[in-house]
Amino acid sequence: MEFLSLLNFGFVQRALLAGLFIAVACSLLGVFLVLRRLSLIGDGLAHVTFGSIAIGLFLGFTPLYVAIPLVVLSSLGILKLIDRSHIYGDTAIGIVSSIGVAGGVLLVSLSRGFNADLFSYLFGNILAITRQEVVVSILLSAGVVGAVYFFYQDLVAITFDEECAAVSGIKTQLINRILVMLTALTVVLAMRVTGIMLVSSLLILPAATALQLARGFKLTMALSALTAIVAVLAGVLLSFLFNLPTGATIVILLFIFFIISFIVKKL
Repeated sequence: MEFLSLLNFGFVQRALLAGLFIAVACSLLGVFLVLRRLSLIGDGLAHVTFGSIAIGLFLGFTPLYVAIPLVVLSSLGILKLIDRSHIYGDTAIGIVSSIGVAGGVLLVSLSRGFNADLFSYLFGNILAITRQEVVVSILLSAGVVGAVYFFYQDLVAITFDEECAAVSGIKTQLINRILVMLTALTVVLAMRVTGIMLVSSLLILPAATALQLARGFKLTMALSALTAIVAVLAGVLLSFLFNLPTGATIVILLFIFFIISFIVKKL
């Protein structure tokens, strides 16, 4: 089968279209999260997504629509725990994520019949994405990118010096809420690309790769987005050609890109 002939398949077109938008959204936010040492929030919210998907399947609703509000609320809950309980960020993430996993496991044990569906969300299956999910992914990803563009200066300010940003008049608490809410949206969207188990890699690896090579914040964001786009495009096509799991293929490609960037930096 010719490589370009793959683009004639509707499910491949849907996977590439949704994957591109999600890759850009994740890679841009990933730069802020990596620099602020909040990379684990993606992994924590992915565990909450597991519980949210289980709730959606248990109640018979579309899992995506159940996961979005629940994961967004959980991200705000993490900030509340940090602010009100005076505990470290990783501890708050651990508390919320453990509740999400525990709830998901309980629902799985109480219900029999949606284990196969849950498996596809755990490990990703972007080739099975529906048109409705593509539209939702594009709209939400465009919203995330637009929010990053609109709040760019404020996000950069709190990334490098939050105290100085607060003194200069920036509403740091509001910007932090916006950042974690955008992260929650991208985590829910990315679960169809890499799966819940690997979703944090789409936030971390493109940013880590770009930080090895780029000099300058905007160039870092551009290189991060380019890395994610190439990995998703190549991962979707290679997984279809060689019958490989799409999410795992994308993550392995991202890791290869990181290793290459690390070697180039050393040389």
